[in-house]
Amino acid sequence: MTTLRVGIDGRSFSSAAAGVRRYVEALMPALLSLDDAPELVALGGDSRVIPHGVAHIDEPPHPPTNAGWNLVGLPRAAARARVDLIHAPAYTAPFWAPTPVVVTIHDVSYERHPEWYPYRRDWLRRAFYRRSARSATHILTDSVFSAGEIAAAYGIPRDRITVAPLGVSEVFARADRQLPCELPAAVTSPFLLHVGDLHERRNLIVALEAVLEARRHFGSLPRLSLVLAGIDAGTGASLRAVAAAAGAPEAVVQLGPVEERFLHSLYRCAAALVYPSRYEGFGLPLVEAMASGTPVIASRAGSIPEVLGAAGILLDPDDTRGWTDAIMAVVNDEALRARMRTAGKTRAGAFTWARTARTTMDVYRRAAGHGIDAA
Repeated sequence: MTTLRVGIDGRSFSSAAAGVRRYVEALMPALLSLDDAPELVALGGDSRVIPHGVAHIDEPPHPPTNAGWNLVGLPRAAARARVDLIHAPAYTAPFWAPTPVVVTIHDVSYERHPEWYPYRRDWLRRAFYRRSARSATHILTDSVFSAGEIAAAYGIPRDRITVAPLGVSEVFARADRQLPCELPAAVTSPFLLHVGDLHERRNLIVALEAVLEARRHFGSLPRLSLVLAGIDAGTGASLRAVAAAAGAPEAVVQLGPVEERFLHSLYRCAAALVYPSRYEGFGLPLVEAMASGTPVIASRAGSIPEVLGAAGILLDPDDTRGWTDAIMAVVNDEALRARMRTAGKTRAGAFTWARTARTTMDVYRRAAGHGIDAA
């Protein structure tokens, strides 16, 4: 079988979006472990962060903007590297290129709900994403939900979109819950955890109001807090203000991005992961929490039911009373937590990067004209 030479947008390895970095960092070694592994070349980006086994080519001259990179620099780098295919792992891709282009679109919340993205030039960003999707030879996405959303948003035939669910690192599955909790200084038990950007669509006010209600009306939870691990995309101040107005400023612990060792410990030591999001294309923290043996309480919205299945508690994203009841039940009922840990670990076992890589490789071969039907 012919070995494909695949160019990966090298800038994705240092993306400001943690989810994009986790995607490429996990997918690359999984691709290289396949029997029909491709040759992988990082096109541009910082050579210091390129994974072992992935070659690198410097960026050729191009206009000094992200658009300039995608439209000029990336195609030039692909031509210089003589790749058979370009994989753009995060939304944007060349509109024209010397080889076929596969683009990964993790979700289209910015297109389906632009009211959550009040950037001054958001229309231009959305137009660039749309053109990238329509110009690509094939699209990869993380869930059946997202595939339907992409098709609806951009008018793209469903057979040009392939679902490749994300995987979870074995490091999470190996978590030893008997180890002492190594936590950031601001975190004390018991706590609920949210992992991900603090964004309007994440609907974190519902989780906070449920925590505050539990603290007021359930005597065993006076110190319960909501720990937020992720970049503040604009809602952190309002959450802290709500907690302060309730006389419980300590009920919100905003950590910002956390080191990997703390992330593992936060998952392992949290009473539960809370995920009240209104829209997700996948929700990798759901799988990481389940693999870590952490109970999950999440919204019945977007891709979340597809990922969580029956392994956690699914709630209406606006049902504050339901969230309060679920939180109190999970925090106070060890037998319930044990059942959820077992169910979550079983569910997480289905999400492997080996499966993601196999589906991705089949898409590469189809897009490059090697006859694999990946739809």
